[in-house]
Amino acid sequence: MESHELLREVFDTKSAKEVSADLDLSTSMVYKWTQPPRESGAGRVDNPLARIEALYQSTGDHRLIQWICQRAGGFFILNPKNAPHPHFLIPATNQIVQEFADLLQVIAMAAADNQITPAEAKQIRRRWEALKSVTEGFVACCEEGNFGPLKPPPVAERKSGK
Repeated sequence: MESHELLREVFDTKSAKEVSADLDLSTSMVYKWTQPPRESGAGRVDNPLARIEALYQSTGDHRLIQWICQRAGGFFILNPKNAPHPHFLIPATNQIVQEFADLLQVIAMAAADNQITPAEAKQIRRRWEALKSVTEGFVACCEEGNFGPLKPPPVAERKSGK
């Protein structure tokens, strides 16, 4: 689905007029967001969704997407099909257990003095996100019946560093 199509559907539930009032923009500007983008030229108005996508494509920084997800009360987990695959994989269940153990260690160290600093909270969040990502990759492989990505590379490939 294209961004302008999604916005058209969204404006079926909350009108473009209401959105324009909330954002302090002209209603015509908001309506333009529901139109397919022009190829180029004067008067081109990319909608906010298209701009976010373009910003992400330019930077490749997932923190942009994570920020949006956090603002919506959720979190972003990269689809394992799009994630670069690590060179060496231990069996997936062991990796999940290890990530969980790492998270517990960070929590235990942070809570040892009966307080959690903002820096410690960030470190806990990073470990938690890593655990969710590893687990999501495992679950996705299970759902697809594709366990190839969970198997370590052959010994020859591991020794050659491929």
